[in-house]
Amino acid sequence: MLEKVGEFVGKLAKLVTAGAMVLFIMLSGCETGQENTERSAMISSNEPTLQAAGNEIVPARSIVVGFSQLGSESDWRRANTRSIQEAAKETGIQLILENAEQSQEKQFEAIRAFVKQKVDVIAIAPVVEKGWEPILREVKQVGIPVIITDRLVEVSDPSLYVSYIGSDFYEEGRMAGKYVMDKLLRAEGPIGIVELKGTEGSTPSLSRGKGFHDVIKQNPNLQVVESEYANFTVEQGNKVMRELLERRSKEIRVLFAHNDDMALGAIEAIEAYGLKPGKDIVIVSVDGTRKAFERMVAGNINSVVECNPLLGPYLMQAVKEMLDGRTLPKRIVTPERIFTEVTAHNELNNRMY
Repeated sequence: MLEKVGEFVGKLAKLVTAGAMVLFIMLSGCETGQENTERSAMISSNEPTLQAAGNEIVPARSIVVGFSQLGSESDWRRANTRSIQEAAKETGIQLILENAEQSQEKQFEAIRAFVKQKVDVIAIAPVVEKGWEPILREVKQVGIPVIITDRLVEVSDPSLYVSYIGSDFYEEGRMAGKYVMDKLLRAEGPIGIVELKGTEGSTPSLSRGKGFHDVIKQNPNLQVVESEYANFTVEQGNKVMRELLERRSKEIRVLFAHNDDMALGAIEAIEAYGLKPGKDIVIVSVDGTRKAFERMVAGNINSVVECNPLLGPYLMQAVKEMLDGRTLPKRIVTPERIFTEVTAHNELNNRMY
């Protein structure tokens, strides 16, 4: 399996290199207000190549991919969408993109529309893990292959999708937990931790939380005093953190936020409360957005675990490999790292989202 993944990722090298400059320009030039244009966006790439049919020259049919994006709730998500759009354009694939706005029902509607349109491949970034088996069985009956991206689905029959492309969220949680363990190794306990989780039932919330808790339980001084959902948004991160400070301000010494947007909102709440984020409260987040790196450089965030949103090249290469008859690995995990306030300055200019 490792050999297959290595071979697959190797084939991406030329594609990612060729598209890197275009991706940088697109990602740095887009404003967050553009998310409304994502719904029902059809990306038409280069003109199809011409093929001879007898004595007649006719256009070759492009590969068509229907992509159900779960929403546009964060900078990470918007970067993820732009990466997929740009990679489709670069590889000559037509992309039909539907933004579900955090609704699983809207994702079901989009998938059924893709089936009626007879797309070649359906890709899904699922808003939650459960409830997918019936709709995926519908798709399998008509013979359209499915690729799952970013978040996992919980199904009894693994053959309902071809491959998963995305992060190892459990390992992300473990990296965050290891950082907290090392940072507070000699601190006197008890050390109160508050946790801001994302969407209830989503893979990142489930797996990041489990990874984090599995690590910190090794130190009995580290105690999670409250764990609340904040839906991966700045606004909810601010609101929930304000409430936590009102209840637990004297106990809170660490904040673990499941994404950068919630951490950024929480920082605003901490500052408004009169405390210093990064000093009075150690802050660890996940994603690796430019805004989070700027806060790390300023000393407001102590560590960020990377979660790579640039899945477009991986997805489009997987589509081509699959339609060429090649076997894909069941799980394609993107490489990721952890950064601290010490290393943030050197990496800041490399952030593409």
